[in-house]
Amino acid sequence: MDVSAGVLKMSLGPIPTGKGVPCLRCRGICTGYEPHPWRKICRSCKCIPEEHGLSSDAEDDRKIGRLLSDSAYSHLTARLKGGDGGRIYKRNRMIITNPIVSRKDPTFNTITYEWAPPGLTQKLATRYMELLPQDMQPVAGTKGAYYRRRQLARQLPIYDQDPAYCHSLSESEVKCMEEFVKAYKSDALGVGEVALPGQASEPKEEGQEQVNDPTTSEKTTASTNGTDAQQKTDYSCEICKLAVPIDGLAVYAHRASYDRQWHPACFTCCKCSEPLVDLIYFWKNSTVWCGRHYLESLRPRCAACDEIIFSEDYEQAEGLSWHKKHFSCLDCEELLIGRPYVLDKTILRCGACSQERQS
Repeated sequence: MDVSAGVLKMSLGPIPTGKGVPCLRCRGICTGYEPHPWRKICRSCKCIPEEHGLSSDAEDDRKIGRLLSDSAYSHLTARLKGGDGGRIYKRNRMIITNPIVSRKDPTFNTITYEWAPPGLTQKLATRYMELLPQDMQPVAGTKGAYYRRRQLARQLPIYDQDPAYCHSLSESEVKCMEEFVKAYKSDALGVGEVALPGQASEPKEEGQEQVNDPTTSEKTTASTNGTDAQQKTDYSCEICKLAVPIDGLAVYAHRASYDRQWHPACFTCCKCSEPLVDLIYFWKNSTVWCGRHYLESLRPRCAACDEIIFSEDYEQAEGLSWHKKHFSCLDCEELLIGRPYVLDKTILRCGACSQERQS
């Protein structure tokens, strides 16, 4: 499937830069977003970019398209015509229109989900959404949609997959990162599948679609041999260990060989316990991880610039890591190697700046 650049532009709109947008967290204090040269923060208020407004749909879809390309899940992407030859995420939006019964002219209530599991009938996709906490359901214009966009930025930052978005990598570091990305796409990256218990199937090739519908599956929930009661207890959630009803929905992971299933709300990162955005997971040690914490389990992440460190020469303190060139005071930017410093969570300050803040 190809998507023309013109259609993409019309449907998703221009890509905002976010520069100058006041911080949503520091209302009345931050006058506008000022990007730091290499820290992933605003120079004005020190908050992360997501607090000033989220990236556009186009940016997110391009990022996920790049992540899933050259992997077993490239069928979830489309080739962009007239662009740079890259791929874009075929994000499955779902629009539900419900008639409102009244004595006057009929009206309709429309609900738009910014993302829904692909390959399901609308009925099953709606049931899936109802199994999530309400504040995590990605209904357009709600906290759930905002939560999804923040999770995309947090769990799958673009600089974890594209050297062009990293700060001043050497030639050897670029090569190391490219090999690293290729390896995790091959060995760990996955996208969960939503299906009725026992009805998951292998991922499809590009261009093929799969619809999980209990009315068409050979594995029906009805039983004619007296084992119906037994079937209802055959499936249990990998996390909470509670039963997955035979007429309920479960999330399956191809890298788990479909031997395990999760309740939709239980398909979470083993490290941070956050739901895995758009069901994108990484598989390691027989558990599912979000992208951020999976990569951090393999290589250190700089506490200052938030990028994975591909140099073997870096600073460490109290369980954290920094590029040597980023081991500096947050306020005055002076390097702190060999100098006294104060570490507050992940924030480094020199003694003078720390005292000034306390006075």
